[in-house]
Amino acid sequence: MLRSPLLPLLSTIALILLWAVLAYSLQSRYLPTPFDVASAFETEFTSGALFFHLGATCLRVLGAFCLALLFGTALGLALGRSPKANLVFDPWLIFALNLPALVVIVFCYLWLGLTESAAIIAVALNKIPNTAVTMREGSRALDPSLDEVAAIYGYKGWNKFIHFTLPQLEPFLAAAIRNGLALIWKIVLVVEIIGRSNGVGFQINFFFAQFDLARIMVYTLSFMVIVGLIEAFIIKPWETRARFWRGDA
Repeated sequence: MLRSPLLPLLSTIALILLWAVLAYSLQSRYLPTPFDVASAFETEFTSGALFFHLGATCLRVLGAFCLALLFGTALGLALGRSPKANLVFDPWLIFALNLPALVVIVFCYLWLGLTESAAIIAVALNKIPNTAVTMREGSRALDPSLDEVAAIYGYKGWNKFIHFTLPQLEPFLAAAIRNGLALIWKIVLVVEIIGRSNGVGFQINFFFAQFDLARIMVYTLSFMVIVGLIEAFIIKPWETRARFWRGDA
């Protein structure tokens, strides 16, 4: 029987083979072969352009992600712990969830200018409602009996949060982080296409004008690999530990 870590590798190889077969069968400029993409990757890598634009996008993703996680978690915990506050602000949250990302980006650029801070704030504002909803459910799932245990042993404030609240919230945090990364980097690309002069989105837009699909795939796949590595080596181990703590493993 194949070991579980080997299955994703074989699945990825099968996907690449399928891509190669389709590309060589169709012989279309709109579907570059893996070798075309590899050649474009070598060019962008050796020139330093790939690192430069990937770095710019990663910094924007990191900044927006930290803002969204911080404010979204605080908002979600507050709404989950206070039924009255949730009743008052739930319509606001629903409105924010359904507000198109493009509208938020355009307004941030109009209000704050075509600046780096406007780009990061626009992305964070799009993600905060999703994080708040996830963490609100996590706050509602907290075990009240553990609050009593914390009180008995004298845990208060930050110590109580670290030792009693945070372990219960870890699965919800992991979900918020995973969904956040998946959503934020896509919105960052839109931000870069509209109002930035560097980054993966800017490059994709530039090569789109030249119908250079090989380089579009280079930048897209490169960032997908980065997100995949974060998922495999940070989020999944953390989520596994959280499940073990809760007895779900």
